[in-house]
Parts: sequence; C-alpha cells; structure tokens
Amino acid sequence: MQIYTDLESMIADGIIQGRANPNCVEIMQQQFVEYIVGQSLTCDYPVLEIYSNPRKAMQGGFISAAFDNTFGLLVYLATNRLDMATIDMDVNYHRPIFENDKLTVTVYIRSLGKTIIHLIGEAFNSDKQIIASATTNVTLLNDKSE
Repeated sequence: MQIYTDLESMIADGIIQGRANPNCVEIMQQQFVEYIVGQSLTCDYPVLEIYSNPRKAMQGGFISAAFDNTFGLLVYLATNRLDMATIDMDVNYHRPIFENDKLTVTVYIRSLGKTIIHLIGEAFNSDKQIIASATTNVTLLNDKSE
C-alpha cells in the first residue's frame, strides 16, 4: 500500500501533473494531508469568516463543497481522469464547526466500477469531533475531448 503525505512526492512519481488547482479548490484553500493510493484522501480546510453564518459557524454549503472538492480529487487520483460528474451527494451534519478551526475531510472509495464510483466521507474539527458525514456517486463521462 503506497501512502503519500506531500504533493511533491506525488508529482515526482507522476501521479499528478503540477499544481494547478481549479477555482473551487483555491476558494476553499484546500490543503493536502494524505493519499492512500486507490483507497482514501484526507484534506484540511480552514474555517474562515467568509464561510460563516451569523453564528460564526461554517455554513453547510461550504462543508458540502469541502466534501465535493475532496471526493473529486480522490476520483481523479484513482482514475487519472477529469471527465467526471457528481450524480448525487448526501451530507449529514452532526455539529457545527466555528471560525478559526480546521475542517479535516477524509473520503474513501467503496466501489470503483467502470463508469460509477461510490465514495463515503467524514469531516472532523481540530478536536477530532465529527462535524459531518457524506456519501456520493460519481460517473465517469467517457469524454474524449480532454
């Protein structure tokens, strides 16, 4: 089982090509933590004021976006394909996470088919308390235009 804890090693091994991130990843300020090849991915997201609701808790849509960004990157790493689309994503919120904390999202591949990939994930605060859990199904589009 190959485990990576830094992007530079993944670039050197040819798993990813450079560091260009999509805008959705840049806005969320995603930080790579760990990739277990073909199995799981962990990323951190700062809980910034711009993501907060009036209670100073991270708004649920941003938590969902953190899951979506992490699920998408894991699918890319496992398939080396960008031609994908989310079919559905279900997020359950367990407790709030507040400004200046860190949201740690770990996602796992549960089924990797030829066209459909099923993934699950969990998000924790810096005290290791569960914040949210999620499941998703992603389809590979077979788009030859890339």
